[in-house]
Amino acid sequence: RMAAAPPSYCFVAFPPCSKDGLVVFGKNSARPRDEVQEVVYFPAGTHDPGSKVECTYIEIEQVPKTHAVVLSRPSWLWGAEMGANEHGVCVANEAVVTREPASESEALLGMDLVRLGLERGATAKEALDVIVALLEEHGQGGNYYEDGSSCHTFQSAFLIVDRNEAWILETSGKYWAAEKITEGVKCICNQLSLTTKIDAEHPELRNYVKSQGWWNGDSDFNFSEVFSLADDHIACCSGRESLEKQGGDVSAQAMIDVLRDKDSGVCVDSESFLTTASIVSVLPQDPSFPCIHYFTGTPDPSRSIFKPFIFVDDVKLVPKVQSPSFGNDDPAKKIPRFQEKPDRRHELYKAHEWARSLLENDQDKGQKLMRIMLDLEKQGLEAMEDLLSRTEILDPAEVVDLFYDCVDTELKFFK
Repeated sequence: RMAAAPPSYCFVAFPPCSKDGLVVFGKNSARPRDEVQEVVYFPAGTHDPGSKVECTYIEIEQVPKTHAVVLSRPSWLWGAEMGANEHGVCVANEAVVTREPASESEALLGMDLVRLGLERGATAKEALDVIVALLEEHGQGGNYYEDGSSCHTFQSAFLIVDRNEAWILETSGKYWAAEKITEGVKCICNQLSLTTKIDAEHPELRNYVKSQGWWNGDSDFNFSEVFSLADDHIACCSGRESLEKQGGDVSAQAMIDVLRDKDSGVCVDSESFLTTASIVSVLPQDPSFPCIHYFTGTPDPSRSIFKPFIFVDDVKLVPKVQSPSFGNDDPAKKIPRFQEKPDRRHELYKAHEWARSLLENDQDKGQKLMRIMLDLEKQGLEAMEDLLSRTEILDPAEVVDLFYDCVDTELKFFK
């Protein structure tokens, strides 16, 4: 039987379900328990004609101009589990299993496509177009995990969001379908969810599934039914109800609460998988306000704090949430790959490990520390709410060290 895809969860809520004309986006990234995620920023760039970009496994053509991006990513790979760009586009991926086995040949990973979509798309639709064009040209494939003993491969689904709309994109090989969303609450998880409402698709999609004998052409075309292995394409999302219960009040805090919920299964902590990082983004529909992206940079959101990041020029880099770089000596870059596992923990991850052991071993001290941490987080959330309720334009100098300072303060508490 094929290995189960890691149970990540992605959400988006649009007004009127969300507060104050905000689009709210969130993801819990479920990955192998010991994997480290880092939070990295790359400024916008211009590139010479003919230059290449080296993704996790393959090299592809670079584009003349790439947007500034902030990413949460497993630190051994090039792409990202989730992230945002300077134009208020957010992308997150899901590993999915379809009736078509995913390719072990090294190509683009779903995570590479997240970063490529963000670097090259100034709107959600542009990011979608980028991703499907690259799928067509290079395909998807290669090991999803830093594991030298076996190859874990999956197909990909994506949630792509901007200030105005979202797209759910689901793929199998180079074939794909997508649904556009502009209202309500949507959740995607590690199984296919698109049914008969399809707003864009691969031009050969229907011919291909007919030729495979998966669809007769007479019944309604239902993407999940056609591509799922068994009857597991049910509404998988337990977190969606909690968001819908908020009425018209889905806020950053409400999204964080859903991501922290272990009982619903949205916050994964199992034998094989852990929520190794989380993101919540708030995208005001009014473009005169900045988008705010909250990252944990540490595992288990119920024991982590969400720290705000805002795109401004010369934003201060945060080496304390970046993993060490091993350059060309990295076992992920050598063939055969992953023959050893270097220590990829960054400073915040190490400090957080200490805090987690305190929470597990000394209830009183642990609870006290957690209260202090949550209070710190609350101050950040309130400061950001205040910033979004102002009438005057944001002064970039005010937020240039925002994420840096939050990480710094968190580290001081752990020490």
